[in-house]
Amino acid sequence: MLTIAKRLGGPSYGNAIVLLCLTTLFWGGNTVAGRLAVGEVSPMMVVFLRWVIVAAILLPLTWVRLREEWPLMRPYLLRMILMATFGFIGFNSLFYVAATHTMAVNIGIIQGSIPILVLIGSMIVFGTKVRALQALGILLTLAGVTLIASQGSLEALRALAVNPGDGIMLTACVLYSGYTLALRNRPQVSGLSFFALLSAISVVASLPGLALEASIGAVQWPTLEGWLVVLYIALFPSCIAQIFFIRGVELIGPARAGVFVNLVPVFASGLAVAILGEPFEWHHGTALFLVLGGIWLSERRASR
Repeated sequence: MLTIAKRLGGPSYGNAIVLLCLTTLFWGGNTVAGRLAVGEVSPMMVVFLRWVIVAAILLPLTWVRLREEWPLMRPYLLRMILMATFGFIGFNSLFYVAATHTMAVNIGIIQGSIPILVLIGSMIVFGTKVRALQALGILLTLAGVTLIASQGSLEALRALAVNPGDGIMLTACVLYSGYTLALRNRPQVSGLSFFALLSAISVVASLPGLALEASIGAVQWPTLEGWLVVLYIALFPSCIAQIFFIRGVELIGPARAGVFVNLVPVFASGLAVAILGEPFEWHHGTALFLVLGGIWLSERRASR
């Protein structure tokens, strides 16, 4: 898989900006894939097949390294099970369920709230101090997410009515933020072997959701289009994007690389409009401006 990623990157495999832009493009495309999966494959089946494919690719490639680093990862096994269950399976499951109830534009913009949710979590869990600009950034981002969840309706805000799909997506972002915070104390092993083991754990962790979906008669095996969607999700957002991101971090460091994640809602919104033909209304533009502006204010202080 690493060889494939290098070939896809070509000469750009040494260019962090190109790699990180491709990474966020693939992640943004995941929102469109989630919408395309509706009616073609059931949500829990997507989650299960996604991690089966990822594990089948990564485990053979990293097996030797995994065996070498297993003694370092074994004490963290319970933590890794929780990270995979909530950060991967919980997030992915809610992500694809949300895709059946709301637009890809909404999903992409709400997904942009993750950096701010991580900052809030850092304040609560690690006692991270927040400066005035960061606090303003938090408020702007939350305002953007609220605008999306209420569909720009003042009446919905007054009645505290939230689009169910947007509420589900926001919950998914909270779960992924918790996973991100847990990365702070992950075992000191190579990123690929760590990710490979998480993918294997995720296969097992996805089985209860698949069983529940089957018990209510909602499970759907992929159609031809469904298989194409599943393969895109497994290969690009899950594998190649992860490898590109790891390489980008190696080239320019985690702080600068993390800023590129802010491009995900931009790509997601653009792809949703271009590919799905979804409308881009005034509240989408305003919310996107608020979310990105809030993140920029927060990162501005952090980068200094």
